[in-house]
Amino acid sequence: MTSIVFMGTPAFAAPILTSLIENGYDVKAVVTQPDRKVGRKHILTASPVKQVAVAHDITVLQPERIGGSPEMQQIIDLQPDLIVTAAFGQFLPTKLLKAAQIGAVNVHGSLLPKYRGGAPVQYSIMNGEAETGITIIYMVKKMDAGDMLAQQAIPIEANDDTGTMFDKLSLVGRDLLLETLPKLIAGELKATPQAEDQVTFAPTIKPEQEQLDFFNQTAAQIDDQVRGLRPAPIAYAMLDGKRTKFWQVTPLTETVTQAPGQVVRKTKHELVLAAANQTALSVQELQPAGKPKMTITAFLNGAVDKFNTGEQVITK
Repeated sequence: MTSIVFMGTPAFAAPILTSLIENGYDVKAVVTQPDRKVGRKHILTASPVKQVAVAHDITVLQPERIGGSPEMQQIIDLQPDLIVTAAFGQFLPTKLLKAAQIGAVNVHGSLLPKYRGGAPVQYSIMNGEAETGITIIYMVKKMDAGDMLAQQAIPIEANDDTGTMFDKLSLVGRDLLLETLPKLIAGELKATPQAEDQVTFAPTIKPEQEQLDFFNQTAAQIDDQVRGLRPAPIAYAMLDGKRTKFWQVTPLTETVTQAPGQVVRKTKHELVLAAANQTALSVQELQPAGKPKMTITAFLNGAVDKFNTGEQVITK
């Protein structure tokens, strides 16, 4: 039975771990982030990966940082056949990578060499890509730079956001890993180096990237940013002088004459705003500061005398 040490934390990684267990791999230990306080009540919560491990009575290791930790030595002492990572979020020291008798592999959520880094799904959507996918690579000390073992693409649909794509990619990663491991274990796979001239990066989203720019972004680009930052951290704009989160918008095909950030039209159930290049979008859901998420109908019910046609309602 092939032994594995699995390393991952979020919901994306949980089905991948579950599939390894259910398909007869000997998961010796699971490494995941320490329990974190979650929600307004700050309840200490185990990661989705830890919850799977605990349910199957698998040893759980939770170092804040793996490099140089006692937990790293525990993994080395296990001498696993494979180390498998999925959204673990830390560099693994070379000494640890070498502990895997067959190899250390990573299930990465992009079509490498595009979007190396911690936010590949977000950038794929924000940049308007038609597709994304999963790449299984050998792990090396350089971020997401290892040779590729397998890859599978899936389309990004018009209504997909980071949440839905993570759900889809988790299942793609699960299935692709299960197809790949037997060939890897049997020595039947030839790894393919990544084309360095095609490398792009997807670093952690910065706070300044959360703000929408109606003055330079088209309606379609704003929609991409809204979906790329949903369900967290959520894109925002200064609407009527208040920081307002935009949960859902729809780009329209019409060409408008209003300046970016102005109201194109308003009804009881619709608010259309102008964006760059004479484009427009309809706002479906938003969240004013200090208030819950609401439909545009509910929002406009409280703004009877505002948002008239031609009014500048978005500011920088």
